[in-house]
Amino acid sequence: MAGSTGPKQHPDVKLLGREQIIQIFDRFRAANPAPATELLAPNDYTLLVSVVLSAQATDKSVNKATAPLYLVADTPEKMLELGEAGLIDYIKSIGLFRSKARHVMELSRILVAEHGGRIPRTREELQRLPGVGRKTANVILNVVYGEPTMPVDTHLLRISPRIGLSAGTTPESVEQDLIRVIPAEYMQHAHHWLILHGRYICTARNPDCAGCPIADLCMHNNLAI
Repeated sequence: MAGSTGPKQHPDVKLLGREQIIQIFDRFRAANPAPATELLAPNDYTLLVSVVLSAQATDKSVNKATAPLYLVADTPEKMLELGEAGLIDYIKSIGLFRSKARHVMELSRILVAEHGGRIPRTREELQRLPGVGRKTANVILNVVYGEPTMPVDTHLLRISPRIGLSAGTTPESVEQDLIRVIPAEYMQHAHHWLILHGRYICTARNPDCAGCPIADLCMHNNLAI
């Protein structure tokens, strides 16, 4: 299936069956019953800021920059008082810091002006905020509001076909596949389990198949992704 943006499905990907998928998520849950984001944020607003800052950056680099930032600006009102130049002083170690600073200031203005300083709880309202795309909106809906969304980052895009959970090649197609095949009881934490698996076990260059808790179930699709 091809289009102007390239094929949306990997050819020849072996996919897991329902019972195998259940076993995988049972193992993830047994090992880590309550997984959480590794972004360190004291409240919902700062989590939103951190997710915006984390685009094309590591959680570790964002946490290092935001630890002192959130001591002085942990609400949209305080962020506006700090100002764009002041924000840049804290986040200049993060890639694309100038455009991200503009996004954070503008989304802070919108939160104060239109939402009473609170984080909106619909995807449509979230995605109207500068710097907030579908993945970021899904993170906020899941972590802040407990909705069973599936934020697809580079880890999920890479490991979902490798494991056999999806044959998709785009975030949207992988998201749709994962929502379709993962049973509802696992959806609240599913993306965290997969992110952590991709970050620490099923890494891009040297996946630790010997130490992998799902190695006997994984399809081991050999994909250059």
